[in-house]
Amino acid sequence: MNANTSSNWNDFNDAEAQHGAFDLIPKGTIVPLRMSIKPGGHDDPSQGWTGGYATQSFDTGAVYLACEFVVTGGPFAKRKMWSNVGLFSRKGPTWGQMGRSFIRAALNSARNVHPQDNTPQAAAARRIDSFADLDGIEFIARVDVEKDAKGEDRNVVKLAIEPDHKDYAALMAGGHKGPTGGGSPAAPAPVASAYVAPARAAQPAVSAKPSWAQ
Repeated sequence: MNANTSSNWNDFNDAEAQHGAFDLIPKGTIVPLRMSIKPGGHDDPSQGWTGGYATQSFDTGAVYLACEFVVTGGPFAKRKMWSNVGLFSRKGPTWGQMGRSFIRAALNSARNVHPQDNTPQAAAARRIDSFADLDGIEFIARVDVEKDAKGEDRNVVKLAIEPDHKDYAALMAGGHKGPTGGGSPAAPAPVASAYVAPARAAQPAVSAKPSWAQ
């Protein structure tokens, strides 16, 4: 028998008390995290949606990336959140534009690109070959709170923190910021050097990338 197993299997008085691990992360807290994509199996090569990463809603026809975010540092390390990143909605372009803006900011955050940097190197850093490039990406984000389908509060991620944020360097080093600017950010550390695009084979002058990847 495992030495860690109580001999009185039906007596749970000596079990550890449940901690408040499911309390919400306060709205506005800034944390480092890793994003992964739950494949939904929806492909549309004409849009550049390949690899089965996109998900299409049976109810609305909307297309999105079903993302899981895992906090990688600070007091909320290992906590998980789930949010959808919009790609397409039959109601209009707004949701898809919001999704594109979020991905742009996440790339800026992950690859240390200032949002106002329009150099060729920065432009290359904001391009992806496929959604696989976003699966596992690590960046800084602000935690938000919204109601779920049952009307209960839940944590979500809607805003990536970019290099123009004053605490970006410390946050990338593994710290966090509370919703009112408190918390314990890590000591300031040099930010990783600016993103360098991987070497690519020669490409024709006209890009074949779909609009979402530009």
